[in-house]
Amino acid sequence: MKKSLITVLIIVAVIVLLALPKLGLFNKEENAGPATSAQSNETALTVEAVIIKPASFDKKLVVTGAIRANESIELKSEVSGKITGIHFTEGQAVKKGDLLIKIDDAELLAQFEKQKFNKKLNEDNEFRQRKLLEKEAISQEEYDNALNRLNTTTADLQVLEAQLAKTAIRAPFNGFIGFRYVSEGAYISPSIVMATLYNLNPAKIEFSIPAKHASKVSVRSKIFFSVENDTTQFSGEVYAVEPQIDASTRTLKIRASTPNPNGKMLPGQFVTIQLVLEHLANSIMVPTEAVVPEQEGNKIYILENGRAKEAKVSTGERTERSLEILSGLKVGDTVLTTGILQLRKGLLVSVTRITN
Repeated sequence: MKKSLITVLIIVAVIVLLALPKLGLFNKEENAGPATSAQSNETALTVEAVIIKPASFDKKLVVTGAIRANESIELKSEVSGKITGIHFTEGQAVKKGDLLIKIDDAELLAQFEKQKFNKKLNEDNEFRQRKLLEKEAISQEEYDNALNRLNTTTADLQVLEAQLAKTAIRAPFNGFIGFRYVSEGAYISPSIVMATLYNLNPAKIEFSIPAKHASKVSVRSKIFFSVENDTTQFSGEVYAVEPQIDASTRTLKIRASTPNPNGKMLPGQFVTIQLVLEHLANSIMVPTEAVVPEQEGNKIYILENGRAKEAKVSTGERTERSLEILSGLKVGDTVLTTGILQLRKGLLVSVTRITN
């Protein structure tokens, strides 16, 4: 009896062992082992990231322009004549009213002295005629003729005074005088340029912007600029805007001014100008290297549950290091900024540094 029972148990055990592979229990165990191993062997990509915060941002337009003198004038004579004196040094500062060039006035002085004698004679004659008229010894017509001669002589003297003033070329404003192109003893006419006078403080900045930005620029708008071959950043203020757009170039001409006490900014120098078009207080800005260009647009990788996630974005203005994001991101998102070429959707990442 015992032997029969043992035989039955052995047969049942064999049947169970033969049935186990068909139930798939061993396959599950075998499959479970490699899967767990694969998961444990997944390597996280080391990256850096930045947390999005609201940022202030100035929308700027970068254009080129040129420096102009505050005032400049070509010195010319209003009369012809011989230069008898040059009273300035090239490249030096002069003050308003300083005598710069003297033209021969000997003939005009002689005429002036002659008319002074005529005036004295006519004054005496007018006085006698007036006394005679009071006594009714002469007619009104005779007195009027004497008075007319006196007035004519006075007017002639005033004309000669004006002509004498034109023989002295004086500085019309404070400034620096450039090279002279005439010498003492030379005979000049009104068409000859003798020198050029510049007033350099303040300096004027002249530039043009595209017509589409015309509504965003007005008097008192701020500009920032740098002069060629100089990294110093200067600032200025718009003081005049041309009241019409150039039809051929579709641009608007603008002038700004900036202090130039040392005269280092010289007329004719080229400048690179940054014009602030708009100030935004709550912009979303990301490092330019975080943006991945695609055929359909741009994308950015953000951190979500320890893995990289793609975010389609639309971009706006660009600065030297950052790019404005118009849509696709929100404040608080963590943007991945390194390892961009290795990143892909769903990739496990390890953030080593987060910049706020």
